[in-house]
Amino acid sequence: MRLQSLSVLVVDDDPDIRSGMALALRSEGADVIQAADGNEAVSLWRSHEPPVVVLDMMLPKRSGFLVLEELKEAAKPPIVIMVTANEGRRHETYARSIGVHAYLTKPVPLERLIQSIVDLTRPQG
Repeated sequence: MRLQSLSVLVVDDDPDIRSGMALALRSEGADVIQAADGNEAVSLWRSHEPPVVVLDMMLPKRSGFLVLEELKEAAKPPIVIMVTANEGRRHETYARSIGVHAYLTKPVPLERLIQSIVDLTRPQG
């Protein structure tokens, strides 16, 4: 159980992708909260403050970039892993410039997603 008791917000407008990620993360012990659009993501993050957010770039109501910008302004910003079907370098460069911790291209192998979270949440030193 590599993600034991870690709270993770999974944000994707595709219910199949969202539930697949949630299932994989739960199988590693994570507590998963799910959001289907950018506004819901910000609202749920504010009410639960999970330390990790898996964030789709293309979302209804508010884009992943706008969500990321808002989360980065928090007193304790979360670790954000952006997932996208967009392979453009320009988007990755922009995401990194505003503080994304990892940028994964869909379809994201679930093991790679889990390992990214493990690596990013591991105590440094």
